[in-house]
Amino acid sequence: MSELMRNPEAMRDVQLEVRKAFEGNKNIEETDNRNLHYLHRVVKETLRVHPPLPLLLPRTSNEATEMLGYTIPAGVRVVVNAWAIARDPTIWDQPETFRPDRFKGVAEQPKFGNNYDYMPFGAGRRMCPGMTFALAGMELFLALLLFHFDWEIPRHGSAPQELDMEEEFDGTLRRKRDLCLVAVPRDASCGY
Repeated sequence: MSELMRNPEAMRDVQLEVRKAFEGNKNIEETDNRNLHYLHRVVKETLRVHPPLPLLLPRTSNEATEMLGYTIPAGVRVVVNAWAIARDPTIWDQPETFRPDRFKGVAEQPKFGNNYDYMPFGAGRRMCPGMTFALAGMELFLALLLFHFDWEIPRHGSAPQELDMEEEFDGTLRRKRDLCLVAVPRDASCGY
């Protein structure tokens, strides 16, 4: 939501897609999200810019390995910095910028586990086993929030572009300060 509030065009586009897809339907279910291509891109880009685990779980090398000119001895704990990979300008154009359309034309479900440029759930055979569940939950929850409500920064708040995006690391990556928003029900008869 932070990135969508900071990027009103992306918010408009994803809300339009969700509302068009579910117009007249009060109940949105996980299986309804299949054709929400822009919503998928928003979630992918959010996970790229703000990976929940910026430092992937440590692994121990089984044997000595040579990689990119470096020798990794056997028995050494190795940690992959997914946060740094997601901000590498040799991999991503304007890596600090939230741009969901960078995933336009990319398979709706990237080859998680085999794509080492994009690793919000880790990679290889030890990637997060709950990935599919997590993605489905995020997409459904976001679709419900965007379908039923318009969102505003409180009047005493700053302009969207000035929204505080500072994060802190405490095992996982999260906002340093709470995101306070005003939810305006889209349909006054819904009882919210």
